Amino acid sequence: MTGSTVAKRYALALFQLANEHQLLDQMEEELRVVKEVVNTNPELGAVLKSPKLTIEKKKEILKGAFASASTYVQNTLMILIERHRENEIIEVADQFIQLANDERGIAEAKVYSIRPLTDAEKKGLSETFAARVGKKSLRIENIVDSNLLGGLKLRIGNRILDGSLRGKLARLERQLLG
Repeated sequence: MTGSTVAKRYALALFQLANEHQLLDQMEEELRVVKEVVNTNPELGAVLKSPKLTIEKKKEILKGAFASASTYVQNTLMILIERHRENEIIEVADQFIQLANDERGIAEAKVYSIRPLTDAEKKGLSETFAARVGKKSLRIENIVDSNLLGGLKLRIGNRILDGSLRGKLARLERQLLG
């Protein structure tokens, strides 16, 4: 089994539990926190992958780090540790978030702009582009990128919509040279 297949199975099991107990929003938020902590602390990842530490010690570290998480999220983390799948924690969180988004009709979008977007601008982008990808709304992560020169660039899943000035100049250059 590939890593993503394994992660999908764990995420699906946790997703089913979340739906049964009406804890979808809570578990999604907890898994976003877990993902953020593991991503921003490479030391934690190194400790979890260390063969020198016992499984019990790794479990103890995770229980301490995520003591406020629900029992279901904690148990999933413990099972991942027991089965030596520490490297799947982020992927399980990503898969769960994807399942939750699909359930709600939401897509994750990264919007690159030369300045931070206002809430009204984010809402407008969500309303405009959500229908294009067959979703009800977009959860927008705004990334400020001064290299764009102007305009916006959206990434929704594997789609990129480039309305930036830099993108337009690059297309014009290709036309003139081609």
